[in-house]
Parts: sequence; structure tokens; C-alpha cells
Amino acid sequence: MTSPPAARRPWTLQRKLIVTVVGITSLIMVLVGVAISVILGTVLESQLTAQVDSLRSRTESIRPLIAQGQSAEAILQELPVGPGTLLAIETVPAEPTAAVTDAQGEVVALTAAQIDQLAVGLTQDGSPESLVVDLDDLGTYRVAGYQSGPTVVVAGVSRAELVTTTGQMLITIGLLTAGGLLLLAAATAWTIRAGLAPLRAIADTATRVSRLPLDQGEVSIPERVSPRQADPRTEVGRVGEALNTLLDHVGTSLSARQRNEERMRAFVADASHELRTPLASIRGYSELSLRALGRDHEPQTVETAEASLERIQAQSLRMTRLVEDLLLLARLDEGKELVYGSVDLTRLAVEAVGDARPAGPDHKWVLDVTDEPVLIAGDAGRLHQVAANLLANARAHTPEGTTVTVTVAREEDRAVLRVHDDGPGIDPALGGELFGRFSRADGSRARKTGATGGSGLGLSIARAIVDAHGGTITARSTPGDTTFEVRLPARPAAPDETAATESVSTR
Repeated sequence: MTSPPAARRPWTLQRKLIVTVVGITSLIMVLVGVAISVILGTVLESQLTAQVDSLRSRTESIRPLIAQGQSAEAILQELPVGPGTLLAIETVPAEPTAAVTDAQGEVVALTAAQIDQLAVGLTQDGSPESLVVDLDDLGTYRVAGYQSGPTVVVAGVSRAELVTTTGQMLITIGLLTAGGLLLLAAATAWTIRAGLAPLRAIADTATRVSRLPLDQGEVSIPERVSPRQADPRTEVGRVGEALNTLLDHVGTSLSARQRNEERMRAFVADASHELRTPLASIRGYSELSLRALGRDHEPQTVETAEASLERIQAQSLRMTRLVEDLLLLARLDEGKELVYGSVDLTRLAVEAVGDARPAGPDHKWVLDVTDEPVLIAGDAGRLHQVAANLLANARAHTPEGTTVTVTVAREEDRAVLRVHDDGPGIDPALGGELFGRFSRADGSRARKTGATGGSGLGLSIARAIVDAHGGTITARSTPGDTTFEVRLPARPAAPDETAATESVSTR
């Protein structure tokens, strides 16, 4: 069996950046090296051509020696020239002679084969102008010639120094380029790796968070990108900061979800408890009525059955009110159950206090309102329910003789309804659960003796109604000074505006 092919290493961002940077830099350095070599070679060739031209002009002085029939070797020995100088003379019908000076300054005569190569190089160009010829064992020469009568004189300079200089320059450029590329690759790899370290930390953090059990129970997300790697002044740091912000939001949402689940479980338990009490009463009185009706129709038996039916009716009404309150809360949570119209908050407070006086004759009821109406846009029936719940709360949880003051005022763009009492106050331990569902203050505020227990939904219904109107409801309490304050968006009152304005339903 053949083994499966090895997986190819993926092209990571780091590898792509390194290869791209080094590749582009290599191309630039090679192009620069080639350009420098070409320019330097051109400059050296120009200098060499100038030397050839200078040497050619100096050969004008050797005409007498040529006329005497001296050879090129003898003439070079008399001329003050440097190493690498070539001189060739041909006077028809005599044989051509040629010689060069070597690196030590010694004059060496050219062989017949070398003279033929020089002649071939000159004839291929078609003119004795400056050109390059290659001579065996001697290298290349840049030569130039002229003809004077039957005599042709060729002078040249060796290109060995130019070739050596160019070769050394190319080798130097190659070595520097290779070394520079290695150094550049190492520096680029280190820089990119260090620059991408926050990105790797972000990926590691996200991976660790993805492995946390977030689906149930109380969840916390302790994982965060370190502040050093979440610097908002850098691009990658901004990603780290954004991930930290996202994790904060997720953690807050999960905590809120857990609190909602706990409240829901408590809500279901409280609702079950509240419904169990009237249901148990209904069942007990039903059994009592059935047993009474099974006997002889004696006056005492009939009275017992009638009393049982009255209790059944009372418990049924209590259970009906509880279910209606729960249904109202559910509909308010969905943004339903409100019918908007023009509401005079002053008139609403007057009516609420008027209804509360007969229910609480042992309390002192004070109304502090202005003559001008305080108009708002809202559901008159539900807002009246808010005021009634607050007054019933003050009546039920304060002793006899307590003064309850209701105030209505306009403060800037808000209509304010305050219910104040000088009772014993609210237990601080109740805290933020005061407006919770099925929350009772029996243990913190003195209840009137003989009062029936409520369902604990009054304040939660009041808050839901106020929230649905875009307002706020708060409570401040110290012994002898408790105030519930409702703030709602107010609108200016028109002179001819009445509460009979056509309402608009949000359903």
C-alpha cells in the first residue's frame, strides 16, 4: 500500500509576507546591481577608449622610426608607455610586426597567429576604428588604427583591468546582495512574527473561549486579550480590543440570561404558589359543599353550603385577578395592551386619591396639584392603574394615621407623579427586588392588621406600564420618608385640548 501524500504546509500570512518582501527586495537589488555594472562598464569602456585615442595620437611621433624600418617591438621599447599597451605596424610589402608590454613592463612580440587574429578583427569591422579584439593568451584589447600611405599603424590598450574590475564588482554586489537578503529575511521574519503576535494571541483567546461551556448554568468568560496586545493605536491591537469588547458584551448577556432564567424559575414557583392557595381553598370548599348538599336540607346545612360557595367565589375572583395580572405583564412585555390618548395627569391623581380615601379611612390623604392640567400622551386606564397601585401599596404597608401625599408637577419636558408617605419605610434588604414580580415588603414595612395579602405584582405592573410609556419609576425610602416617583414624557397643553382626543391603539 502506498502511503498518503503528506499534507502541504499552508501558506500562512507570515510566510506570504516574508516571501513577498524578500522576493521584491531581491528583484530590486538584482536590477540595481545589473544597472550599476552596466553603467560602470560603460564608464570604464569610455575611459579605455580615451586611452586608446591618446595612445593613437602619440604614435604620430613614431613615423620617422617606422620610415627607418624599425619593428613594433623596437619602437615600444623606446616609447614611454605603461603595461598592457599594444602596437602593430604593417608597411606593404614588408611583413607586419606587433608587440605588447606585459604586466611587468616587458615588451613581448606577438606571434604570427596572434597578428593574424588582430588582422582578422580589424578587417571584420571594415575600418581601423576603435574596436575590441581577442588575442590568444593575451586577452581582449581595445584598439584603434590609422593608415598613412602604405603603412597601417594600430595602437591598443588591454581590457584586462576593466574585466577584472567588473568581475570584482559583480562578485562584491552578489555577495552583498546575498548577505543583505539573508539579513533582510531574518529581520523581516522577526518583525512580521512580532507584529503578528497579537493576532495569534487573539486567535488563541478565541479558541479558548470557543471551548467554554456556555449553554447552561452560570457562565463567566475570564479569557481576555492582554492589554499589551490590545493596543487600539495599532491595527491588530484594534482587533484585540474589539474582541475584548465583544467578550465583555457576551459575558454581560450571559449573566443577564442567567438572571432571567433564575427570575423565571422564581416567577413560575411564585405563580404556582399563588395559584395553589386559591385552588386548594376552592377544592376544600367544594368538597364541603358536596358533603353538605348530600345531607338533609336542614337550615344549618344550607347555610354551610352557601358560605362554602361564597368562599369559592372569592377565591375564584382572587385567582382570576392573579391570572389577569400575569396576562397583563406578558402583554406589556410584548409592547401590547396600551391605547394611547391625551391624559390629564392632574385629573388622574385627583380621581385616584378620591378612590383611595374610602378604602383607607384611617390614613390622611393629601393632594398637592396645580390648577393647570399636566397633559401627557398615554393610556388613561393603565396610568390610573399605576396611581391606584402606588396608593394601595402605601395604604397596605403603613400603619393607621400615616399621611400619604400625592403630588403632580411638570419639570421641564417631564410630567412627575409622586406618592409620599411618612410611614416606617422600606427595608434596605429588599433593594433592587422592590419592583420584581411577586416581591412583597411584608417583612420590612408594617402591614395593617387584618389586611389580606396581595399577589406581589402591583409594583411590577406599575413599572411595566411606566416603561411602556417611555417613563421611569423610582423609589427612595428612609424611616419616616418614602417616595415613589413616576416620570413620564410631557407635551404642552393646548387651550382647547380635552381628554376626549381620539386615541391611537398600539395593537
